[in-house]
Amino acid sequence: MEKTVNQKAWFLVLPVFLLVAFSAVIPLMTVVNYSVQDTFGNNAFFWAGLEWFEDMLKSDRLWGALGRQIIFSATILAIEVPLGIIVALNMPKKGGWSSFCLVMIALPLLIPWNVVGTIWQLFTRVDIGLLGATLLALGIEINPGRDPIAAWVLVVVMDVWHWTSLVALLCYAGLQSIPQAYYQAARIDQASRWSVFRYIELPKMGGVLLIAVLLRFMDSFMIYTEPFVLTGGGPGNATTFLSIDLVKMAIGQFDLGPAAAFSIMYFLVILLVCWVFYTVMTTLDKQEER
Repeated sequence: MEKTVNQKAWFLVLPVFLLVAFSAVIPLMTVVNYSVQDTFGNNAFFWAGLEWFEDMLKSDRLWGALGRQIIFSATILAIEVPLGIIVALNMPKKGGWSSFCLVMIALPLLIPWNVVGTIWQLFTRVDIGLLGATLLALGIEINPGRDPIAAWVLVVVMDVWHWTSLVALLCYAGLQSIPQAYYQAARIDQASRWSVFRYIELPKMGGVLLIAVLLRFMDSFMIYTEPFVLTGGGPGNATTFLSIDLVKMAIGQFDLGPAAAFSIMYFLVILLVCWVFYTVMTTLDKQEER
């Protein structure tokens, strides 16, 4: 028998393709166009080829922002992933307390990004902020506008407060999917708590952990609003990450050609890392099926 193929399903997907074309593909082509041309205004463009890409690759500004971005992403992943696992392991698994904990943990995720930056900016002020006034009373004065270390610590703590909940919720979902038979077998074998985590819970959470790491990496590598509101990228360039530097270049200095080349390289780095994560995830899924 010949298999019937219903081509009408493509009409249902067509609106999605059109939406993606207008929201992603067309803007991307515009950026590509700017990256290979130069302009002096009045819609007069001159072919520049790969000149802007070469300038960006030789720019200390780009490599400095990239270094700060990698350090930031690695730091928050090293903190949020273990902390999210610990929170998920200690949450109630059943009952009313379970629902209450889920709601409370999810609250930071509901706050808009610009509001998060404003909250922490006010929270750390020594005149009206609870944290700033408390630390000042203890003899510790934090000034993220002048102290690069204080600015870095505040940006990292703010991101951990805002996004650890996502890792915890994903890990909690992974733990809930583990059949009780595994725990019963572990109790019969008198396995220790560490052994249960090492050989039962951690392998079963492998898939959701990779998703959590992928999502947090993508978001942390594109972070803009929270550190911009909190520190403005300062003091100096201490917290000027790739996205902040890109906006300053494109809007502040109106260097459209270098900014377009910058954004394309930025996009390719994120795409490459996401492809690596996707390859690892699919490889692990195939190993589990075997």
